[in-house]
Amino acid sequence: MLKVMLQKQGYAVEEAANGSEALEKASTGGYDFILSDIRMPVMDGPEFLRQATDAGIVATIIMMSAYGTVDTAIECMKLGAYDYISKPFKNDEILLVLKKAEERQRLTVENRRLKEAIHREFSFANIVSRNPRMGEIFSLVEKVSDYKTTVLVLGESGTGKELIARAIHYNSGRNNAEFVAVNCGAIPESLLESELFGHVRGAFTDASADKAGLFEQADGGTLFLDEIGEMPLSLQTKILRVLQEGEIRRVGATAPQKVDVRVISATSKNLEQEVREGGFREDLFFRLNVFTINLPPLRERLEDIPLLVAHFLSKYGEKFGRPGVACAPQVLKEFMKYAWPGNVRELENAIERGLILCEGDLLTMDCMPDGMRNMRPVGYLPTDTLSIKQAGEMLERDFIRRALEKTAGNRTHAAKLLEISHRALLYKLKEYGME
Repeated sequence: MLKVMLQKQGYAVEEAANGSEALEKASTGGYDFILSDIRMPVMDGPEFLRQATDAGIVATIIMMSAYGTVDTAIECMKLGAYDYISKPFKNDEILLVLKKAEERQRLTVENRRLKEAIHREFSFANIVSRNPRMGEIFSLVEKVSDYKTTVLVLGESGTGKELIARAIHYNSGRNNAEFVAVNCGAIPESLLESELFGHVRGAFTDASADKAGLFEQADGGTLFLDEIGEMPLSLQTKILRVLQEGEIRRVGATAPQKVDVRVISATSKNLEQEVREGGFREDLFFRLNVFTINLPPLRERLEDIPLLVAHFLSKYGEKFGRPGVACAPQVLKEFMKYAWPGNVRELENAIERGLILCEGDLLTMDCMPDGMRNMRPVGYLPTDTLSIKQAGEMLERDFIRRALEKTAGNRTHAAKLLEISHRALLYKLKEYGME
């Protein structure tokens, strides 16, 4: 009866007389669902379930019986059955259970594919660079991934701080749990505590129900605190407690609760200077600064620009259905002269926009944003700061880089061009992370 009914619904159906025969057939694979009786000769349903689980059979198993009790159903579910149906049943019951099982199976496969895609995207092989300094950073990231150590990622806006944080998470033993990112500067101070730690009902006017915070959401995984330098001093103490005690307290709660969260933080600010000026707690800085990764701006890794352009052309070419578009040599030449104040993010946005505007198979300067038509040279100073110290550092970095390029990396000759001592150049190289 079941075979006829299911075939009419479009299912391909095979039969087995008992659990032993079913196990032999199922071990060859190819079955999505198994409908099994409880009482059968040779091998009964529960034993079939046990052996199927041990054999690694991945089909969704649904049990049926006219002699079942609640205890029997519970036992079957514990052994790995997806559902349990009591006889007599209507055809619609079987079909409904199968449709639910199909949807569950589809979501499981989709979830697995998404996880695999995410892991591929954030694998070390997919982080594009041939810069020696970036190579050292990838090596550090790989080493620190499997430890719960707090990591502080430093770098200008757009250098890829979140990409590094995600790479650490998805290449660690925590990759099956959540990666939760929050921009500490984008959430109003009055809401940030509730967002991070959650709240209980009645904690404040709009708290109509209990709400879990981001630390709870990231339990077992990783919480990425972007722009940690923007966090108010009043909250820094509570972050410090989480790092020291491994526990949080929801707003309005009377008791703390344990969480297992790895914290990765990032900032474009100089936290040491913030500590000196009283804008950041020294004890929290030392807790965050256990393992530091300092990302260089794009203007200091110009050799990566052709690789990144090719990567983004491939990425957005596939997304927009335009896989054959190439970059004109003149565009690459201009890109190598540009200061890239927005770093890798600005380059990615330029390629994405260029592909949208490009009418042929060649990306030209006409497709670039208006602000990039008159390229600002490397050494350009951004207008969003009036810091003489920062301006001086940027000029020094640029002059040192140019001198080393001109002398093919010969530091003695470069020092002569810069009219400083060899020792002073070595000090500057170390200070700016340009060794």
